[in-house]
Amino acid sequence: MNRIVANALKTLRLLPRAALILTVLSAPVLAVPMMRADTGSTIEAPALKKNGVGFVLLVSLRRG
Repeated sequence: MNRIVANALKTLRLLPRAALILTVLSAPVLAVPMMRADTGSTIEAPALKKNGVGFVLLVSLRRG
């Protein structure tokens, strides 16, 4: 009987640690769907202006 009680106490002592570890490990996994649902958190680069300078340089270098 004492052995069963000792094992039960040891198990109960480990439960808070196990719960803390599971919480820390599952937090990023649970946070990903919440971030994907919010479209306002997307950071986009501004669109680049197309100047056409490359084509002009290519034509002028071929003529010269």
